[in-house]
Amino acid sequence: MKISNIILKGTANIDDSSSVNNVSLGNDVKIAKRCSVFGSENSVLEVGAETYIGMNSCINGFMAKVKIGCNVSIAQNVNIMSDSGPNASKEMQEYYPLISGSVEIGDHSWIGANSVILPNVKLGKFCVVAANSLVTQSFCDYSVVAGNPAKLIKLLK
Repeated sequence: MKISNIILKGTANIDDSSSVNNVSLGNDVKIAKRCSVFGSENSVLEVGAETYIGMNSCINGFMAKVKIGCNVSIAQNVNIMSDSGPNASKEMQEYYPLISGSVEIGDHSWIGANSVILPNVKLGKFCVVAANSLVTQSFCDYSVVAGNPAKLIKLLK
């Protein structure tokens, strides 16, 4: 377990098996087992109050800002990333360059199990991402999205 550079705005419940660093946590955040939640010294990851992060999830805010709103429910095995690409191979990066960009999840949103949210995505408030979805683009408030790549299924309002 690694825990460092945490700004705590109240209380938090972080499982001992999780690694959390370079983050700002709102009051009553819960981080389940085997999660990796991290920003960097230059890009502190923000998690709003009363948000839940499910088991085995990875939230990577190392290269760009990741901001998760209040009362967000993140199911198990979710991957939210501010950068992606083949970082081990400089030669491969010539063909598939690293992509980085901010990610924002609006208040009261729900991210389903096994979903992946890529860089440069903003989800508005009250969004629902169905399980097993790959989110490659932004969606407005009250959107329900699903699929690979995720598409708008309906608007709640």
